[in-house]
Amino acid sequence: MSAGRENGDAGRPEIHRGNGRTFVALAVAAAIPVLLLSGWVATLMAQQERGLTRSAAVASAARVAERVASDIATQIAVLRAEAASASLDRPDLAAFYAEAERLRREHPLWETVELAGPDGVQVVNLLRSLDDELGPTADRASFDAVVRTGRPVVGGIGPLGPISGKRLVALRVPVVRDGTLRHVLSVGLATSAVSAILRDAGAPEGWVGTIVDAAGNTIARTRAEAEELGHPAGAALLAAIRREPQGFYTGSTLEGPDVEVVYRTLKDTGGWSVHFGMPVATLNAPVSRSYLLLAGGSVLSIGLGLALVGLVGRDMAQRRAGEQARFALALRSSEEQGAVAAEAAELGTLRWDTAEETVTASRRAAELLGWEAEVPEGREMTADADIAFRAVDAGDRERMAAEMRRSLAEGKPLDVEFRVFQAGSVSRWVRLTGRAPRLRQGDPSGLVYGVVSDIEPRKRAEAERLDLLRRLGEAQENEQRRIARELHDQVGQTVTGLSLGLKGLERLLDAQETSTEAGRQIQWLQRLAGEIGRDIHRAAIDLRPTALDDLGLREALATLLREWGQRHGVRSDLEFVGDASRLPAAVESAVYRIVQEALTNVLKHARAATVSVCVDRRPDEVQVIIEDDGVGFEPGSGTSPSEARTPTEPRLGLSGIRERLTLLNGTLALEASPGVGTTLFVRIPVTPAA
Repeated sequence: MSAGRENGDAGRPEIHRGNGRTFVALAVAAAIPVLLLSGWVATLMAQQERGLTRSAAVASAARVAERVASDIATQIAVLRAEAASASLDRPDLAAFYAEAERLRREHPLWETVELAGPDGVQVVNLLRSLDDELGPTADRASFDAVVRTGRPVVGGIGPLGPISGKRLVALRVPVVRDGTLRHVLSVGLATSAVSAILRDAGAPEGWVGTIVDAAGNTIARTRAEAEELGHPAGAALLAAIRREPQGFYTGSTLEGPDVEVVYRTLKDTGGWSVHFGMPVATLNAPVSRSYLLLAGGSVLSIGLGLALVGLVGRDMAQRRAGEQARFALALRSSEEQGAVAAEAAELGTLRWDTAEETVTASRRAAELLGWEAEVPEGREMTADADIAFRAVDAGDRERMAAEMRRSLAEGKPLDVEFRVFQAGSVSRWVRLTGRAPRLRQGDPSGLVYGVVSDIEPRKRAEAERLDLLRRLGEAQENEQRRIARELHDQVGQTVTGLSLGLKGLERLLDAQETSTEAGRQIQWLQRLAGEIGRDIHRAAIDLRPTALDDLGLREALATLLREWGQRHGVRSDLEFVGDASRLPAAVESAVYRIVQEALTNVLKHARAATVSVCVDRRPDEVQVIIEDDGVGFEPGSGTSPSEARTPTEPRLGLSGIRERLTLLNGTLALEASPGVGTTLFVRIPVTPAA
């Protein structure tokens, strides 16, 4: 026995040494993947950072392109409206000069407005009086393009103007009367405004932004603008524009470092493009560092791998025994981690057995489902299915049971939200998600494994959001009603007084036999005052129609469709079906605004000849059908059947309609086909008491 103890004592150091070698081998084995994974993760993160930087550049370029193109389109629209002015019919240069001066004050970006004949000689320039000699227009290339094509033209940065003394960007539109080009109307935009748009795009520090025109000349730049303004851009920039309308290229800047440039061509600007340059060294620095880290980790991993081979060869037998223990430990650890994760996320787990009609729930699930019995920490509780159903709000029980049956029958995931009663409190919203596993033959197992989560904060936030939207909508309608009343009662009466005063002045001039020119001016002012009065009346009606408050929805819609059809030359018809009694004020306002928004979409996108509106009043709901015979579209595609550049689906208008319907628990259905037309189906529930 003494000898045996001695042998046992002698064997213990060898066991300890074997355990030590095993520990070292495990440490080395764990270090190798950690090193490789760290390098790989660092490389992925660096590449992701580089991709995010490039994406930010693309977003900045797109943002600037959209903003500049939108501003240019707005200026062109205003200029085209001025080209159709009656003062250019005769032409009456003095009247046109006054109108142009007023427009320039309303548009700070305009340096000047000029009117030139087809030969290029200016007849009006706001920087000079009507009596001055003006000479030929600057930037003759864009001028000749208007004369040649008879269409609006966005010019590049022009030469130094002989009158303005600045390099301006010319926007030109033709003035056509009786099919003949009479004049060319132009405005000169300041390049500083374009530069401000570029600087406000939000590009990161160190980036260089540039906007060039179709000829490749610099219009705006975030740095060294004074030195580069009007100069030709680099060869790499010009080659990229000729190759593709948007993308990336690599070049250099005046500041020295190489840059990777993202660019995008602006729509409807005659070939303008915006460019953002990112320093290549800054962009690639994280990737280079990650490659170095990955290489160092690989070398170190190889050394550790060689050491591991030696240890594994000596301790294979001990590692086999250790593997068994580690597997058992990993299994227990996984179970513990799952429990900890569910507890940290405040989730509850349950198993619903439809065959036994029992529900087994964790402590957290029992709390969320409102069970009164206490469940010990870390334990589960089994209860009858009736207890679980009784805790569910009566209005949600049938829906929950239907979802449970559907999941069991079809094997689809279960996802249902419902309210439960809790002791001493009001009902609370919870969410049950889970699955019903299938047997091998495809038969339902009768079991549902699910997770219960608390969604009361989200539901409360949704309710608060809807309440806020409802109050904002009411405030908007009240403010529009007040503004409409002010326009009609104050401004409208003032314009009426102006018209009466002009009429009296006309009679006074006739009595004194004043010149006919003064009489014509008075008549022109009377017509202008009449147009202003009609515009004010139309604006007041658009803000808040008095017929909606005084006469109801039927008369308000009839007036809207009649005036809209006469104004835009589109046939329209209105039909009311069902009960003729008044709807609640909120519903009437919503229906009127929805029809108004739909008519706006028809005018912008549909190119329709006829629009039909049907209002069907039913006992528990009101249904509105709005149909047109326009070009239609493919729902979800966003492409036009006739012109690829025409935005056919009124996404913003539809979102506004859906927002209004959300406040009233209404729904919107859309039917459309290319070349057939579009139909909107609106349903709004109305309680019988209303």
